[in-house]
Amino acid sequence: MILPALFFYLFAGVCVASAVMVIVSRNPVHSVLFLILAFVNASGLFVLMGAEFLAMILVVVYVGAVAVLFLFVIMMLDVDFTELREGFLEYLPIGLVIGAIFLAELLLVGGGWVINVAATKSITAAIPTNVSNTEALGLVLYTKYIHYFQIAGMVLLVAMIGAIVLTLRHKVGVKRQDINVQNARTPELAMSVRKVASGQGLQDADAAEWVQ
Repeated sequence: MILPALFFYLFAGVCVASAVMVIVSRNPVHSVLFLILAFVNASGLFVLMGAEFLAMILVVVYVGAVAVLFLFVIMMLDVDFTELREGFLEYLPIGLVIGAIFLAELLLVGGGWVINVAATKSITAAIPTNVSNTEALGLVLYTKYIHYFQIAGMVLLVAMIGAIVLTLRHKVGVKRQDINVQNARTPELAMSVRKVASGQGLQDADAAEWVQ
């Protein structure tokens, strides 16, 4: 029992320290690297709990895709952090008020938190021992917690659509495809028959009409 306890304190300590460094780090690239370290140590905790599938998913999905995507986006944006810090003092009072509110909420939650002794015995149905870790997770997730799973999927879908709508910018002067306009086009709008004199060609004044 000593060796699992040592690994637990090791993974938990590094995970908490990495989570703190994600917030404290001034450079967003360093924050993403600490986030990856926190995910790796959290997967180690899942392995100690016997949830190897969750540990693999955490490493493959979050570390291999999400966190690396964050890192690439931050590096490609090339954000000017000096310009971002210029308005720090302007928003400092509002930030302090919001931080004080969150701190008060955390203190209220922490002060009223009572550990239930029977929490480990509150499982309504025991997981069969003759199934794998992945199958046991599916039996619990898609039966007892199926509604929560669907609600979480809807929340993520709405968040994704909201992020696309908020970040979508239409630049002036850039042609975009409009399906409604294309479907409403008639031969009279799409074509224009012009009589061009031999040897003269089109004049510059007609360019706007041809481009339309």
